[in-house]
Amino acid sequence: MIDPRKGFSLEDFETTEEIIIPGDPLDRVIGQDEAIEIAKTAAKQRRNLLLVGPPGTGKSMIAQALALHLPPPTEEIRVVHNPENPERPLVEVRTKREVEEEEKEILSSQGILMDPRDVPEHVAEKLGFRCPKCGTYSSPSEPVCPKCGTPKIVQSSMGPFGDIFGAIGAAFGIAALPPRVTTTVREGGKEKIIVYEREGEKIRVLDENMLEKRRAMEKKKPYKVIVPLKRNPFVMATGASETELLGDVRHDPYGGHPQLGTPPYKRVIAGAIHEAHQGVLFIDEITHLGVLQRSILTAMQEKRFPIAGRNPQSAGASVRVDDVPCDFILVAACNIQDLPNILSPLRSRIIGEGYEILVKTSMPETEENRARYAQFVAQEIAMDGRIPHATRDAVLAIIEEGKKRAKRIDGENGLTLRLRELGGLIRAAGDLAVMNGDRYIERKHVEKALKISLPIEEQITARYGSYQAGMAKDVTSSQRKMIFNYWNENDLSGYQ
Repeated sequence: MIDPRKGFSLEDFETTEEIIIPGDPLDRVIGQDEAIEIAKTAAKQRRNLLLVGPPGTGKSMIAQALALHLPPPTEEIRVVHNPENPERPLVEVRTKREVEEEEKEILSSQGILMDPRDVPEHVAEKLGFRCPKCGTYSSPSEPVCPKCGTPKIVQSSMGPFGDIFGAIGAAFGIAALPPRVTTTVREGGKEKIIVYEREGEKIRVLDENMLEKRRAMEKKKPYKVIVPLKRNPFVMATGASETELLGDVRHDPYGGHPQLGTPPYKRVIAGAIHEAHQGVLFIDEITHLGVLQRSILTAMQEKRFPIAGRNPQSAGASVRVDDVPCDFILVAACNIQDLPNILSPLRSRIIGEGYEILVKTSMPETEENRARYAQFVAQEIAMDGRIPHATRDAVLAIIEEGKKRAKRIDGENGLTLRLRELGGLIRAAGDLAVMNGDRYIERKHVEKALKISLPIEEQITARYGSYQAGMAKDVTSSQRKMIFNYWNENDLSGYQ
């Protein structure tokens, strides 16, 4: 097997299945060495990044790889019930140590799950697992014994017809089984309380120590975890709506009524900026956020941002949680032509606390870079998972196409780094190999894929001679007479 980190040449392999995919995602980015070094610095020093360049050059891959170079999150964010003013829930930040200690405490208070046959018979009967008449065990969801037809619910004295009313009540679900049974046992000359609780098809057993821990936990203010400790440090907010980006409070038709509705703290939803706390917030095409860029700027400045209901017609509009942490690394991306549309203060914040990188669109055609193309082919095949590996000759055909595209698109001598489109070519060639029943992608598959995977503009040009001529052919006579439309802003006769 070939490890790309140690270097190799095209002569060292027969097929791409011999190439090991690097474990570090940054080592999978092809041709953006300068950007990778800056990304590693940004991860270590918690700096922001602005990646500028055309689509398909690895911007999102750099952002994801940067996130994996960050240490795991160490904080959990909770929204806590505020008894004095329920519509102003409080925010609570718990450290990793506190969360882990609390998890241990919860586990120690949960008791032991037991099979109903392993607890005293009278307990199993009271909890609805055992028939009091024939001793058959069954699910507590069955109110009547499936063997003898006796109601499993113990009835109190109701006169001579109590058994009849008990059966009717059990059949219609009127009577209810007790959720728990409390008993005492004698150990070492002392009596101890034991509680048996129904837990699905099992019984949970708790002693006095467990009950005490449970009572102590119940005294704590109720809360909702909106950003858990164990989470993905990479949050993509590309194209996010205001609600997705900044958070919201769900609507409650009962208006948060204490008896009927859902408490306000339970309806709070974190936004992407909060979920990215201690991680990376990636926004591709950041200019498409429009005025929401101002909110991103505020969050970056304050490292806190409130969550409030965003629909004025909703009951959530009156709920607000202040000072919710959102300390994230912003990795933004855009095309060159969109740079003027980035909010000036936001751009200044990125430059002042980070780096701006113009990604490369091509790289020199060296033996090392040709080998990296082979690595790229192996990665695309592994990522797709539905196509076979490629032969060395197929890789050479892809390298030749990469060289042509660098010259045709960017006017540069070398190998193109617009790799997303090349990835599409690899998949098309792989599909052809699968349909032909071939074991590997070969040169013939790549050459055929080049013909069938052309962009639609190139297909139009090949058929009609030019894009404009193709438009002229498709316009109907009635459309020609219409004014102020994209197809007749100019004289269509000129397209001929």
